[in-house]
Amino acid sequence: MEEKRTSYGRTVLAYVVLIILAFLCLFFFYILIINATRNHSQIQQGFSFLPGKSFFVNFHNVANDANIPVLSGIKNSLIVSAAAAALATYFSALTAYGLYAYEFRLKRPAFIFIMLILVMPTQVSALGFIRLITGMGLMNTLWPLFLPSIAAPAVFYFMYSYMQSSLPLELVEAARIDGSNEFRTFNRIVLPIMKPAIAVQAIFTFVTTWNNFFIPALVITDNSKKTLPILIAALRSADFMKFDMGKVYMVILLAILPIIVVYILLSRYIIAGVTLGGVKE
Repeated sequence: MEEKRTSYGRTVLAYVVLIILAFLCLFFFYILIINATRNHSQIQQGFSFLPGKSFFVNFHNVANDANIPVLSGIKNSLIVSAAAAALATYFSALTAYGLYAYEFRLKRPAFIFIMLILVMPTQVSALGFIRLITGMGLMNTLWPLFLPSIAAPAVFYFMYSYMQSSLPLELVEAARIDGSNEFRTFNRIVLPIMKPAIAVQAIFTFVTTWNNFFIPALVITDNSKKTLPILIAALRSADFMKFDMGKVYMVILLAILPIIVVYILLSRYIIAGVTLGGVKE
């Protein structure tokens, strides 16, 4: 009886802690949504639990600001983030498959080399990257924002670990015996098995690229090609006398919505992907 009471008390305590943590996480989203419905003067007066009446006014001001084209920024961010997620997941899975399913002399050095790239900060290679894309004529275009995602060491390592736990080599050997070529084996057999890992890394890559500010700020100069993080920074650094907090909160709300949609669409794969990818049988 005493053990049941102890177990019940621990369960209640766990639920209380989880409720508090959930409240702390969601409260800031609630503040964001409420402030997106209020005008600048109302926001300056302090926080309110009740929404305001300026939602459509703030949205109209954001959509019709010629100096900060938020709608084109959303389109650019969607293109860059979706392309980066697709390239990173597919080619990282392909690279991991090559190192996992084949035995060759430089297999270990190749794996170590990829891991060394993983620990290299982006800022270290930024100057060389800018010189490279300038020589290729890609400055002030969206291509340099997602093409480098083909080489994503962190995504590769996750895919490799997932294959070690979930992809038996006997299945690959059976496909080879049946006459399947390597790309057909990878696309028709390996990729379906890798679906949870691909979904997880697609979410992470999409969110990381969506929030990326450093590289787009170096590459993009035209307003029509800027991504959302650059436009939000430009909006916040505007003249204080023309600074509109309602517009800022509305832009941030618009910037978060696509991430929430992507998460909802792929969230059912997260637990399966993280669990299976992190456990080696």
